[in-house]
Amino acid sequence: MRLSTFNVENMFERPVIMNLPTWDQGKQVLQDYAQLTEITQKEQYTQDDKNEMLTLMEQNDGLLKKGESAYIRLNEVRGKFLKRKQDGTISIIPDGRADWVGWFELKKEPVKEKAIENTARVMREINADIQCVVEAENRVTLNHFNDSIIPIVGGQKFGHVMLIDGNDDRGIDVGIMTQKELDIQSITSHVDDFIGNEKIFSRDCPEYEFKTSSGKKLLVLVNHLKSKGYGTPAQSNAKRERQATRVRKIYDARIGEGWEFIAIAGDFNDTPESGPLQPLLGNGSDLIDISQHNNFQGDNRPGTFGNGTASQKIDYILMSPKLADKVQGGGIERRGVWGGVNGTLFPHFPEITNATEAASDHAALWADLDI
Repeated sequence: MRLSTFNVENMFERPVIMNLPTWDQGKQVLQDYAQLTEITQKEQYTQDDKNEMLTLMEQNDGLLKKGESAYIRLNEVRGKFLKRKQDGTISIIPDGRADWVGWFELKKEPVKEKAIENTARVMREINADIQCVVEAENRVTLNHFNDSIIPIVGGQKFGHVMLIDGNDDRGIDVGIMTQKELDIQSITSHVDDFIGNEKIFSRDCPEYEFKTSSGKKLLVLVNHLKSKGYGTPAQSNAKRERQATRVRKIYDARIGEGWEFIAIAGDFNDTPESGPLQPLLGNGSDLIDISQHNNFQGDNRPGTFGNGTASQKIDYILMSPKLADKVQGGGIERRGVWGGVNGTLFPHFPEITNATEAASDHAALWADLDI
């Protein structure tokens, strides 16, 4: 059985801001968007809240005057959010969440057709029995990708596709695709796990239960931990550590219940030695990273993101000890990534002729398991 994780990124639509050449170019916009979204959810808007929202909108050109910037759109469904006077002054009308129906949203644009097909090529080459996916838009999109795109490139369609909408307002979720003989026995979602008044997971940490052909039970947790993209480094690190701590507690609880074969896979947005990931990779954890397994065949690049440097090791397949004992092989599929400015750092699919046609910035990981 082959288990894989892949940050798909390029399917059909993505927020325009996420298609910029570098993350830093969109960092402030994402911070503004997150802050606007947070304030608009308040039951009551103070004058300070309103002033802050006006300032945030003004610094995104066009959003205050036209309701739309290059990257953010104000969507008013019922009731007006802004009042524009003839003298040019603009004020916020509602005094709280109940006074209007609407939201701020990130504008989206279609992903290039070639990038979508190259995403399917990665999955074709891996040919996983269980494919964990990160940054999928929704289950409808994932089904369409499975039914329409994978066969175009000569891949085998998956028999089951599942995705639970998570907590990310941008609509980037985690899901799973499996071959038809591997039915999903049960699903446990953690979208509503809280610490105090704050939801723990940026997306979700779904648990998928499988029964293999040999009758063994396998539990797979799919994750996309907090990015470093917006918020202060201290805030991002603290949230990522809270998420890793919660994943560890879920893992420990399942081991205590008698589970032997558990995998935790996905994009953790941090390196193995980082403080935020120590609940999973230190602090007495017995989880084993596939890239550290004796049967793993790497390509002399330790990272999974971008150019594959050590500081870009952010994707993982972690295994319980008894599952790690069943590993027959493992590897990294990097041919969907455009390496370096000119794409010459490592081989990629011949169908990728420039960076915009790449399947993803992330390489895919896989593990072959004898269970």
